[in-house]
Amino acid sequence: MKNLRIAWLLTSAFYYWQPTMKSLSQLFPQTTVFTSRWHGYAPGLENSFQVEIVGERKIVALSASKQSYGDNFTYLPLGIIKPLITFTPDVIFSNSFGMWTLLVLLLKPIIRWRVVIAYEGSSPGVDYRHSTPRLALRRLMVRWADACISNSHRGGDYLKTCLNCPPQNLFVHPYEVPLPHVLTVENQTFEQDFKNKVHPPLKKTSDCVFLFVGGIIPRKGLNFLLEACHQLESQGKCNYELWVVGDGGQKAELEQWSEAQGLTERIRWWGRVDYGELGSYFHQADVFVFPTLEDTWGMVVLEALVCGKPVLCSQWAGACELIQEGKNGSVFDPRATDILAQKMALFLEQPSLAATWGEQAKILMEQYSPEQAAQFLSRVAETLCLPPDH
Repeated sequence: MKNLRIAWLLTSAFYYWQPTMKSLSQLFPQTTVFTSRWHGYAPGLENSFQVEIVGERKIVALSASKQSYGDNFTYLPLGIIKPLITFTPDVIFSNSFGMWTLLVLLLKPIIRWRVVIAYEGSSPGVDYRHSTPRLALRRLMVRWADACISNSHRGGDYLKTCLNCPPQNLFVHPYEVPLPHVLTVENQTFEQDFKNKVHPPLKKTSDCVFLFVGGIIPRKGLNFLLEACHQLESQGKCNYELWVVGDGGQKAELEQWSEAQGLTERIRWWGRVDYGELGSYFHQADVFVFPTLEDTWGMVVLEALVCGKPVLCSQWAGACELIQEGKNGSVFDPRATDILAQKMALFLEQPSLAATWGEQAKILMEQYSPEQAAQFLSRVAETLCLPPDH
């Protein structure tokens, strides 16, 4: 089985995919990632797996939405077929229900490769439950596929109940998981990181630092987190900071709103940072807050957990399934800002709570390592390639 040839089709092979790809390549050396958007290797993962860049994707927005991903069509280069046929994979893991997945499924009767549909997770903006044509096509693709996988049980339920995936063909386990050492601060000096930025150097000067990392766009729900901060302020609870790492079209608006509400001393806007620098922010913060209105998974939640940080996580993130209420974090509805403010206040009232929950976060992530994710993918691939009598 070690000689199985594995292909991963990723429209965008961003950094958070790479730890699992490295571990999978150690199990199956003949693994190649085919992608139409390559950002380079994440720090510490250089040349740890094979990559082939195939053309360039184009995303066409069909309708915009402030609350969700919106309705989009992603054009993927048809040139994927030639390098795939040359590679001759035994098993293809193809991300979601896009053009590449459809192509390899159509060619499956001829080339006889096994195809696994990887559905990251379920959310209203990507499930298209009210689109009869899309659902019909997806059900057909699931019928043609050899198996389906998902990070979350929510995604698995969608594949099973909405797309009619047979239970024996469905596998659920987090496979997009971080590698701890990529986010460590070894050989980094946190203060020096800040000296290289336009902001003045900052040292932790409050009892608690809450951290937000993500795009500053309506879907990510940062405005609700800021409203919760305003409520804390009105209650006289000012012994905290909120660090905002990220950029986006809503940033100027939210900065102005924060200033108008008297939150200037509370909020630090760090802008977009390189992936290799994120560990510094995670390790200096006390609590991670993820107020998204929609995320199929939410890799940043796992990155916080693996760094030993408790997470206040939106119920609309797929990764909320990893939050054990009152042990490593808490789940909330981002629109209920009064509840979010109460959950944040707990860390101000109980200074030791962040460390206690953070230890539980680390313990949880021991079962969701890249090595275990690769073992999960290995079991899927080997199951499909076993002789018929097994």
